[in-house]
Amino acid sequence: MKKRLSPAREHYFLKLFQEICDHSRFMQSKQNIQHGQTSVYQHSLSVAYLSCLIAENLSLFVDWHDLIRGALLHDYFLYDWHDKSHDHPRPHGLTHPQAAYENASRDFTLSLKEINIIKRHMFPLTLMPPTCLEAWIVCLADKYLSTLETLFPEWEPFISEEDLEKPA
Repeated sequence: MKKRLSPAREHYFLKLFQEICDHSRFMQSKQNIQHGQTSVYQHSLSVAYLSCLIAENLSLFVDWHDLIRGALLHDYFLYDWHDKSHDHPRPHGLTHPQAAYENASRDFTLSLKEINIIKRHMFPLTLMPPTCLEAWIVCLADKYLSTLETLFPEWEPFISEEDLEKPA
């Protein structure tokens, strides 16, 4: 599998990423660790990019707009789930999709596919399976990257903050 998106797709990815950053609280996710040493910001960026790589490499017919935005917002819960003193709902693994959905719906008008991606990315823990291809892709990319981030803290992400500043 190639490790970079085609130039046109990467340009579109970066455009949507910038829109999310400019019109939301997404940058706050840099402050919180998701798995291992990986921030929620980096995790969400990586899940979105890997989701696009999967779809592009397999020539899947997807809604790119919904895939990218849903993947970027899938963990938009905006709290440190490791902080035992925080009053977020528990257990985090089961409850954070709803928190992410609530935050995302406050900041954006979400499509049905974006909602499906956000609310169902924790399948099978949350029992309800994804109902669209885009949500299945994000669910699988999320599981793969969560495993890498937890077991191999030194792994190299598919896309990093430095890559965002380089031309494709």
